[in-house]
Amino acid sequence: MNHSASLCLLLIVPLIGACAPGMTVPATKTLAPAVITEPTRHDTDDPALWIHPTAPGQSLVIGTDKDSDGALYVFNLEGKVVQRVGGLKRPNNVDVGYAFLLGGRPTDIAVTTEREMQRLRVFALPDMRPLDRGDLVVFGDDKNRAPMGIALYKRPRDGAMFAIVGGKSGPADGYLAQYRLSDDGSGHVRMTLVRQFGRYSGRKEIEAIGVDAELGYVYYSDESFGVRKYAADPDAPDAGRELAVFGTSGYASDHEGISIYKLNDGTGYILVSDQQANQFRIYKREGEPGRPHEHTLLKTVRVSTLESDGSEVTSTALGPKFPNGLFVAMSNGRVFHYYTWDDIAGDDLIRAPNGVTKAP
Repeated sequence: MNHSASLCLLLIVPLIGACAPGMTVPATKTLAPAVITEPTRHDTDDPALWIHPTAPGQSLVIGTDKDSDGALYVFNLEGKVVQRVGGLKRPNNVDVGYAFLLGGRPTDIAVTTEREMQRLRVFALPDMRPLDRGDLVVFGDDKNRAPMGIALYKRPRDGAMFAIVGGKSGPADGYLAQYRLSDDGSGHVRMTLVRQFGRYSGRKEIEAIGVDAELGYVYYSDESFGVRKYAADPDAPDAGRELAVFGTSGYASDHEGISIYKLNDGTGYILVSDQQANQFRIYKREGEPGRPHEHTLLKTVRVSTLESDGSEVTSTALGPKFPNGLFVAMSNGRVFHYYTWDDIAGDDLIRAPNGVTKAP
């Protein structure tokens, strides 16, 4: 991709100024990861982060190993494998939810799509104890819509937990399915379909999904087209109305992993994988003044990560190595890469330990 043909001025201030429509921000130098995990057996695809409630330095990364002999791998912050949960048939994506009520007790959970079995699997964190009965079948068992992407949404007003799922294919309208997760009365998880929503270009597929629960939005990558935005709450007014489409130009090919670096004042950044270019494009989380659905491209970061599908980020301070947060990206080579937020932010994005804004 020739970035020299379309450059915009970068201002060295905590937030970069907007680019003119259709222009791109040149990538920075190639960043090296602070940590590379131990390899999985087959093919990494997507990571999720579990933040330890009292000892952030003991937080974990849960990553998928996408194969018929697949597994969820649990890594510590040094990239070492601490647990492997096998017996999963092509687990594709994974996400983490906090304080899901099960048996009357708040339970942190990891939920993955098990593509070849057409279902979701749910595990307690941090011990990875299974919490489902193997019956969480999605898309009505339509094999053409084999589940790939997943994001969890916990509704702030009542604590209801939802899984938003994308498949290998789907209709032009209603590509995503949203399921409410609940206790079945015996300490296991059941789910109920609450809506199907989301437009689809028909070009490739929809896999990467990111939820901003605090602001109430869901984003997903319509591969080779752009990033689409909807209300995350199925009961929101006009919940089926598309709120924004951005990132529709300048990508090498696939739009992939979506992750959100959140500041407590509602600002922050949306990171999207430009997969074939080995870089991430960073957009303004809160939009522009008076235009909350206009997500300006602020920065493009070139990384050592190869062909990244899934990614995750947190602004939580995770010990001395990641004092302002951690960014995790899947890479070819059966590994995940950990980057410090300091390296991603550079001199032009805010660093916010635990979401609290301070000067970069």
